[in-house]
Amino acid sequence: MSVNTKIQQAAQTLSEQFRANQLFMLEDQLMPVDLDEAYLIQREFQSVISKDQGPIAGYKLAYTTAVLQQANGVSDPCMGIMLANNIRQSPCTLAAADFVQLGIECEVAARLGSDLPASGAPYDRNKVSKAVESLMTAFEVIDARRTPGQEQKTQFITAVAANISNAGVVLGEPVSNWRDIDLAAAYGSMTINGELVGDGHGSDVMGHPLEPLAWLANKLSEQGLGLTTGMVIITGSIVSPKFLKAGDKAAIMIEGLGGAEITVI
Repeated sequence: MSVNTKIQQAAQTLSEQFRANQLFMLEDQLMPVDLDEAYLIQREFQSVISKDQGPIAGYKLAYTTAVLQQANGVSDPCMGIMLANNIRQSPCTLAAADFVQLGIECEVAARLGSDLPASGAPYDRNKVSKAVESLMTAFEVIDARRTPGQEQKTQFITAVAANISNAGVVLGEPVSNWRDIDLAAAYGSMTINGELVGDGHGSDVMGHPLEPLAWLANKLSEQGLGLTTGMVIITGSIVSPKFLKAGDKAAIMIEGLGGAEITVI
C-alpha cells in the first residue's frame, strides 16, 4: 500500500467513525508509523469532514502543560485543526446527544490580525505576539473517542490522526488591550453547576499562553504551512479536561479576559 493510499484510507475510516458517533480506531495497516504521518492523516481527515463543517478556521494546541504531557507519555505539544462551523460564541448551548463524550477545557484563545507565514520562521513569543489582534477566554469543546484498552503509544498517535478530540471552541468576548495583562500570572478557573472543578494560571501553559502559538507557527512552517489573518488558535488547557452531561452548566473565567458559559441539553 502506498503512503498516499494509506493516508486516504485512514482518513476515510476516521471520517466514517466520526459520522457514526463511534470510538476512533485504526487497523494495524492504517496506523501512522510516526507523528509526521499522523499529521498527514489528520489533515486529510479534516479535509473530508470540512465538507460538512466548513473550512479550516484555526488550530488547537494540546499537551501544553507538564501534567498532561506526563499523563499521555509525551514531551512536546501537538496540534489539531479547527473548522469554521465549530467556532461558537458564549453563551452557548450544546446537545449532549451530538457527542460520544462531551468534554471541556479552559484556555486562552488568540485571534490573528495578520499572517504568520511559513517563510517567517523561526518564530518566538515576541514575534507571534505582534500578529495577535485580540485574546479571549475560551472553552475548548472536546469529544472523547479514544478506544479503551489500547497501549498508550497507540492511543496517542491515533488521537493525533483523529484531531486530538477537538470538537470546536466557545469564545468569550474579545479583549484587544490584552498587552496590559500579565498573562503568565493570570488566574483561570472552571465551575460546573456552580462548583469549582479546576483552576490554574497562564504560566501553566508552557510558561506563557502565547508560547504555544510560537510552537505552532514553527511546526506548521516545517510542513510548508502558515497561519492567516482571522484564524483562532486555542493555546492549551489551564484546567484539565472535565466532562459534561445533559442538564449541566459550565462557566470559565480568566483574569483580565473575562468569562464564557455553556449549557448542555
